[in-house]
This record gives sequence, structure tokens and C-alpha cells, in this order.
Amino acid sequence: MPQGDARRLPPRAFCADGAWPEALMTDHHGARVAQAMAARLKSALDEKGWSVAQLSRISGVARYTIAKALAGEAWPDLLTIANLEKALDCDLWPGRDV
Repeated sequence: MPQGDARRLPPRAFCADGAWPEALMTDHHGARVAQAMAARLKSALDEKGWSVAQLSRISGVARYTIAKALAGEAWPDLLTIANLEKALDCDLWPGRDV
């Protein structure tokens, strides 16, 4: 599948076995990065005791966008990730090793 076609599908479409976000993923690096980022985002929210609405207010990122990233329904863009990282004071981007 060409990369352009793969991007039309949401990250969770690349789950090979199990349910998002804990699923075993296919060999689509971008989907694995989105999965790891969603897990880090969820963990940071839980650690701070914040709701999605609270993070939205602090970060300036729409609740809908945060919810879609958590659910694996969208590919978060760089500005979204940067604003969430700044608000949460943590790194969400997992790097190349996922």
C-alpha cells in the first residue's frame, strides 16, 4: 500500500491484533508512533488528574482533536503535539524506536 493511501486510514486501522491503544500493530511506523503517543498522552492526563476538557483549555487544542488522538482516529499534526507537550510539560513523541 503506498504511503499516501495508508495515511487516508486512521492510525487504529493498523491494529493487527487487539484493540487500540494496546493492540499489536502492523508494520506501519506512523501508526505505531501514533499509538505510542496516544498511550503517553493518556498516561500524562492520568498522572496530572486532568480531563480532556481541562487539557484543551490549557493547551489551546480542541477537545475533539485530543479525543481523536487518544482514540487513534486522527493523525495529530506537529503543532498539536507541540502544544500538548508544552501544556503537559512532558514528551509525547516516542521517537524512531517504536
